Amino acid sequence: MPEVIFNGPDGRLEGRYHHSSASNAPIALVLHPHPQFGGTMNNKVVYTLFHAFVQQGCSVLRFNFRGVGRSQGVYDHGQGELSDAAAALDWMQIYNPNAASCWIGGFSFGAWIGMQLLMRRPEISGFVSVSPPANMFDFAFLAPCPSSGLILHGAADELVPEADVAKLAARLSNQRDIRIDYRTIPGAGHFYDQETDKLAAIVKSYLRQALATAAAAD
Repeated sequence: MPEVIFNGPDGRLEGRYHHSSASNAPIALVLHPHPQFGGTMNNKVVYTLFHAFVQQGCSVLRFNFRGVGRSQGVYDHGQGELSDAAAALDWMQIYNPNAASCWIGGFSFGAWIGMQLLMRRPEISGFVSVSPPANMFDFAFLAPCPSSGLILHGAADELVPEADVAKLAARLSNQRDIRIDYRTIPGAGHFYDQETDKLAAIVKSYLRQALATAAAAD
Protein backbone atom coordinates (compact mmCIF):
# COMPACT_ATOMS: atom_id res chain seq x y z
CA MET A 1 0.00 0.00 0.00
CA PRO A 2 1.46 3.37 -0.98
CA GLU A 3 2.86 5.76 1.56
CA VAL A 4 1.28 9.20 1.27
CA ILE A 5 2.15 12.60 2.69
CA PHE A 6 -0.56 15.25 2.82
CA ASN A 7 -0.94 18.67 4.37
CA GLY A 8 -2.50 18.89 7.81
CA PRO A 9 -3.41 21.98 9.84
CA ASP A 10 -0.06 21.89 11.69
CA GLY A 11 2.27 20.48 9.05
CA ARG A 12 2.63 17.42 6.89
CA LEU A 13 0.95 14.16 7.90
CA GLU A 14 2.15 10.66 7.05
CA GLY A 15 -0.26 7.93 5.97
CA ARG A 16 -0.79 4.66 4.16
CA TYR A 17 -3.47 4.57 1.49
CA HIS A 18 -5.21 1.87 -0.52
CA HIS A 19 -7.10 3.07 -3.59
CA SER A 20 -9.89 0.85 -4.86
CA SER A 21 -10.14 0.17 -8.58
CA ALA A 22 -13.86 1.00 -8.50
CA SER A 23 -14.52 4.64 -9.32
CA ASN A 24 -17.41 4.89 -6.86
CA ALA A 25 -15.92 2.77 -4.07
CA PRO A 26 -16.82 3.75 -0.50
CA ILE A 27 -14.09 5.58 1.38
CA ALA A 28 -12.96 4.83 4.93
CA LEU A 29 -10.67 6.66 7.33
CA VAL A 30 -9.09 4.67 10.20
CA LEU A 31 -7.75 6.43 13.32
CA HIS A 32 -5.12 5.14 15.73
CA PRO A 33 -4.97 5.01 19.56
CA HIS A 34 -3.47 7.56 21.94
CA PRO A 35 -0.25 9.16 20.63
CA GLN A 36 1.21 9.54 24.13
CA PHE A 37 0.87 5.83 24.88
CA GLY A 38 2.51 4.41 21.78
CA GLY A 39 -0.42 4.69 19.41
CA THR A 40 0.47 4.78 15.70
CA MET A 41 -1.15 3.94 12.37
CA ASN A 42 0.76 0.62 12.49
CA ASN A 43 -1.06 -0.56 15.62
CA LYS A 44 -2.30 -4.07 14.89
CA VAL A 45 -5.96 -3.24 15.61
CA VAL A 46 -5.75 -0.25 13.26
CA TYR A 47 -4.05 -2.46 10.67
CA THR A 48 -6.82 -5.04 11.08
CA LEU A 49 -9.54 -2.41 10.62
CA PHE A 50 -7.74 -1.00 7.59
CA HIS A 51 -7.67 -4.37 5.85
CA ALA A 52 -11.25 -5.19 6.80
CA PHE A 53 -12.35 -2.11 4.85
CA VAL A 54 -9.97 -2.93 1.98
CA GLN A 55 -11.40 -6.45 1.70
CA GLN A 56 -14.88 -4.99 1.35
CA GLY A 57 -13.82 -2.92 -1.66
CA CYS A 58 -13.23 0.44 0.01
CA SER A 59 -10.56 3.05 -0.62
CA VAL A 60 -8.94 3.34 2.82
CA LEU A 61 -6.54 5.71 4.58
CA ARG A 62 -4.79 5.32 7.91
CA PHE A 63 -2.37 7.99 9.08
CA ASN A 64 -0.28 9.19 11.99
CA PHE A 65 -1.66 12.04 14.05
CA ARG A 66 0.55 15.10 14.53
CA GLY A 67 3.83 14.35 16.30
CA VAL A 68 3.69 10.61 15.57
CA GLY A 69 6.15 8.95 13.19
CA ARG A 70 6.96 11.37 10.38
CA SER A 71 3.87 13.51 10.95
CA GLN A 72 4.75 17.06 11.92
CA GLY A 73 3.42 18.96 14.93
CA VAL A 74 2.90 18.03 18.58
CA TYR A 75 0.16 16.30 20.55
CA ASP A 76 -2.81 18.61 21.11
CA HIS A 77 -5.08 16.80 23.61
CA GLY A 78 -7.60 15.78 20.96
CA GLN A 79 -8.49 19.13 19.45
CA GLY A 80 -5.61 19.19 16.98
CA GLU A 81 -5.99 15.49 16.29
CA LEU A 82 -9.62 16.06 15.33
CA SER A 83 -8.42 18.73 12.88
CA ASP A 84 -5.88 16.22 11.51
CA ALA A 85 -8.66 13.69 10.93
CA ALA A 86 -10.76 16.30 9.12
CA ALA A 87 -7.80 17.14 6.87
CA ALA A 88 -7.30 13.43 6.15
CA LEU A 89 -10.94 13.08 5.14
CA ASP A 90 -10.63 16.16 2.92
CA TRP A 91 -7.61 14.57 1.21
CA MET A 92 -9.51 11.34 0.58
CA GLN A 93 -12.49 13.15 -0.86
CA ILE A 94 -10.31 14.99 -3.38
CA TYR A 95 -9.16 11.64 -4.81
CA ASN A 96 -12.55 9.95 -4.51
CA PRO A 97 -15.13 12.51 -5.70
CA ASN A 98 -17.65 9.81 -6.66
CA ALA A 99 -17.46 7.72 -3.48
CA ALA A 100 -20.71 5.87 -2.82
CA SER A 101 -20.41 6.35 0.94
CA CYS A 102 -18.03 7.48 3.66
CA TRP A 103 -16.99 5.56 6.79
CA ILE A 104 -14.95 6.28 9.89
CA GLY A 105 -13.14 3.65 11.95
CA GLY A 106 -11.15 4.10 15.11
CA PHE A 107 -9.55 2.25 18.00
CA SER A 108 -9.55 3.58 21.59
CA PHE A 109 -8.50 7.28 21.45
CA GLY A 110 -9.02 7.04 17.68
CA ALA A 111 -12.60 5.91 18.28
CA TRP A 112 -13.22 9.02 20.39
CA ILE A 113 -11.78 11.28 17.69
CA GLY A 114 -13.71 9.41 15.00
CA MET A 115 -17.03 9.86 16.78
CA GLN A 116 -16.35 13.59 17.08
CA LEU A 117 -15.62 13.77 13.36
CA LEU A 118 -18.87 11.90 12.75
CA MET A 119 -20.72 14.79 14.39
CA ARG A 120 -19.02 17.38 12.20
CA ARG A 121 -19.15 15.71 8.81
CA PRO A 122 -22.66 14.77 7.67
CA GLU A 123 -21.30 12.82 4.72
CA ILE A 124 -20.06 10.07 7.09
CA SER A 125 -22.70 7.37 6.75
CA GLY A 126 -21.38 4.73 9.16
CA PHE A 127 -18.74 3.95 11.77
CA VAL A 128 -16.76 1.15 13.37
CA SER A 129 -15.72 2.06 16.91
CA VAL A 130 -13.38 -0.40 18.66
CA SER A 131 -12.94 -0.05 22.43
CA PRO A 132 -14.19 3.53 22.73
CA PRO A 133 -12.75 4.86 26.04
CA ALA A 134 -16.12 5.73 27.56
CA ASN A 135 -14.64 5.88 31.06
CA MET A 136 -11.89 8.35 30.11
CA PHE A 137 -13.51 10.75 27.64
CA ASP A 138 -16.91 12.37 27.44
CA PHE A 139 -19.13 11.02 24.64
CA ALA A 140 -22.09 13.23 25.54
CA PHE A 141 -21.58 15.14 22.28
CA LEU A 142 -23.34 12.24 20.50
CA ALA A 143 -26.72 13.87 21.02
CA PRO A 144 -28.09 12.84 18.71
CA CYS A 145 -25.72 10.40 17.04
CA PRO A 146 -26.08 11.05 13.29
CA SER A 147 -25.25 7.59 11.95
CA SER A 148 -25.61 3.91 12.75
CA GLY A 149 -22.57 1.74 13.33
CA LEU A 150 -20.67 -1.06 15.02
CA ILE A 151 -19.24 -0.79 18.54
CA LEU A 152 -16.86 -3.61 19.40
CA HIS A 153 -15.27 -4.17 22.81
CA GLY A 154 -13.17 -6.70 24.66
CA ALA A 155 -15.14 -8.33 27.48
CA ALA A 156 -11.98 -8.50 29.60
CA ASP A 157 -10.73 -4.97 28.81
CA GLU A 158 -8.43 -3.96 31.64
CA LEU A 159 -8.45 -0.23 30.80
CA VAL A 160 -12.04 0.47 29.76
CA PRO A 161 -14.71 -1.44 31.72
CA GLU A 162 -17.14 -3.24 29.45
CA ALA A 163 -20.08 -1.88 31.45
CA ASP A 164 -19.18 1.70 30.49
CA VAL A 165 -19.13 0.87 26.78
CA ALA A 166 -22.34 -1.13 27.05
CA LYS A 167 -23.99 1.90 28.62
CA LEU A 168 -22.76 4.11 25.75
CA ALA A 169 -24.05 1.64 23.16
CA ALA A 170 -27.43 1.42 24.89
CA ARG A 171 -27.76 5.20 25.03
CA LEU A 172 -27.04 5.53 21.32
CA SER A 173 -29.38 2.65 20.47
CA ASN A 174 -32.24 4.47 22.14
CA GLN A 175 -31.93 7.36 19.71
CA ARG A 176 -34.42 7.57 16.87
CA ASP A 177 -33.48 5.80 13.63
CA ILE A 178 -30.06 4.79 14.96
CA ARG A 179 -29.02 1.13 14.92
CA ILE A 180 -26.01 0.20 17.01
CA ASP A 181 -24.58 -3.29 16.62
CA TYR A 182 -22.79 -3.81 19.94
CA ARG A 183 -20.49 -6.83 20.10
CA THR A 184 -18.07 -8.09 22.73
CA ILE A 185 -15.23 -10.56 22.33
CA PRO A 186 -14.98 -12.91 25.35
CA GLY A 187 -11.57 -12.91 27.00
CA ALA A 188 -10.25 -9.99 24.92
CA GLY A 189 -8.29 -7.27 26.68
CA HIS A 190 -7.88 -3.70 25.49
CA PHE A 191 -5.17 -4.58 22.96
CA TYR A 192 -6.74 -7.77 21.55
CA ASP A 193 -3.44 -9.62 21.88
CA GLN A 194 -4.74 -13.00 20.72
CA GLU A 195 -8.06 -11.92 19.30
CA THR A 196 -7.38 -9.86 16.15
CA ASP A 197 -8.72 -12.67 13.95
CA LYS A 198 -12.02 -12.61 15.85
CA LEU A 199 -12.11 -8.82 15.62
CA ALA A 200 -11.47 -8.95 11.87
CA ALA A 201 -14.22 -11.52 11.32
CA ILE A 202 -16.82 -9.42 13.18
CA VAL A 203 -15.88 -6.20 11.39
CA LYS A 204 -15.85 -7.80 7.95
CA SER A 205 -19.22 -9.45 8.53
CA TYR A 206 -20.74 -6.17 9.69
CA LEU A 207 -19.31 -4.17 6.79
CA ARG A 208 -20.36 -6.76 4.22
CA GLN A 209 -23.97 -6.48 5.33
CA ALA A 210 -23.98 -2.71 5.89
CA LEU A 211 -22.40 -1.91 2.53
CA ALA A 212 -24.69 -4.31 0.70
CA THR A 213 -27.74 -2.75 2.36
CA ALA A 214 -26.54 0.75 1.40
CA ALA A 215 -25.89 -0.31 -2.18
CA ALA A 216 -29.34 -1.86 -2.47
CA ALA A 217 -30.93 1.32 -1.15
CA ASP A 218 -29.21 3.35 -3.88
